[in-house]
Amino acid sequence: MRRITVATVQMAMGPDRDVNVARAESLVREAAARGADLVLLPELFSIPYFCKDQDPQHFALAAPVEGHPLLARMSRLAKELGIVLPVSFFERSNTAYFNSLAVIDADGQVLGIYRKSHIPDGPGYQEKYYFNPGDTGFRAWTTRVGRIGVGICWDQWFPEAARAMVLMGAEILLYPSAIGSEPQDPTLDSREHWQRVMQGHAAANMVPVVAANRIGTEVGRSCTVTFYGSSFLTDARGAIVAVAGPEEEAVLVASYDLDRLARERAAWGLFRDRRPDLYLPLLTLDGRESPC
Repeated sequence: MRRITVATVQMAMGPDRDVNVARAESLVREAAARGADLVLLPELFSIPYFCKDQDPQHFALAAPVEGHPLLARMSRLAKELGIVLPVSFFERSNTAYFNSLAVIDADGQVLGIYRKSHIPDGPGYQEKYYFNPGDTGFRAWTTRVGRIGVGICWDQWFPEAARAMVLMGAEILLYPSAIGSEPQDPTLDSREHWQRVMQGHAAANMVPVVAANRIGTEVGRSCTVTFYGSSFLTDARGAIVAVAGPEEEAVLVASYDLDRLARERAAWGLFRDRRPDLYLPLLTLDGRESPC
């Protein structure tokens, strides 16, 4: 039996990067003290969500992977606690900028980088101004506690991303997020839709899903966004087993038997009965079976 205990962290971010990182570290330590082998923090947890506005000054928040102070600190923390720690950060690579995530194993080693593939663009979430589309492709990472797949926020709305990671062997899917109100329409609340789409990934692939979101109200020059929290963990059938409220700081924990879940996936036949030869429309933007 390979049993893994996973924690998701929900927190607010203020203007002081050092304060944000210190609070994140404190919550990671709390999760580890509660038995977590892997801890998921929200998207871009070290800084406010700057994509509310288009402001060239925010590019200064990015830094290269090599020598990145946040990654160095989180690597030391992961090694000290013996936990797997995916870390979301704003990456600069030569002339390109990415919304990236470093997968840090329980020995403190960075296994590699994932760059966010799907980049949203809309009121309050103007990420295309800042981020190049990720060029790493989806990946599954073999860590000390199991094989994981990680998407970043908008990636979580695409079932193709989840299926690709599970086909590559991911036993659990992780989604750090920064999502909340829609400035152009105060009546629009996507919270339940946000949860259900990821519950569907869990059910369709028979793997647990873990989502970490931020909380609090962040004021920009053009708009204000209130992040709705509601971070959660599911079982492998898509049922939510732990969920945070929309405003509370929280550390949620759940445990899974990865060997038992692997047997259940095999027995159910979801992957045995796939027909990749019929899925050619997925390879085109307009649903045609072949480009024309």
